[in-house]
Amino acid sequence: MKEKELRRSLSVLPIGTVMKLTDLSARQIRYYEQQGLVIPERNEGNRRMYSLNDIDQLLEIKDYLGEGINMAGIRQLYEQQQQKEESAKNKRQQQPLTDADVRRILREEFKAVGGLSDGTTRLSVRNQEL
Repeated sequence: MKEKELRRSLSVLPIGTVMKLTDLSARQIRYYEQQGLVIPERNEGNRRMYSLNDIDQLLEIKDYLGEGINMAGIRQLYEQQQQKEESAKNKRQQQPLTDADVRRILREEFKAVGGLSDGTTRLSVRNQEL
């Protein structure tokens, strides 16, 4: 996990701070937790602690509600998103990359970063312009 993602997933914010950042009441936040849309961690004293990712999720829920989507619709959106992520993860696990695949991907990345392309691409673009 990248450092940025690790930091964003640390649960260090109490509910009072989350209320100020999201302009939601404690009751609303707890309701979204009951609905399974946000799952905060608990500290030793059993207090809810939220991460920056949780705050993003709460703001997203607030936006969906503002657009007129009800709680069932929001849950369905998140379930679909989770299914897509799981299927993409399964695809990656099922098809390991071969050495040739890795070389091809690296070659394409180097070309893209360096602004290089093969001559056939440039030639075909020039012919289309004429």
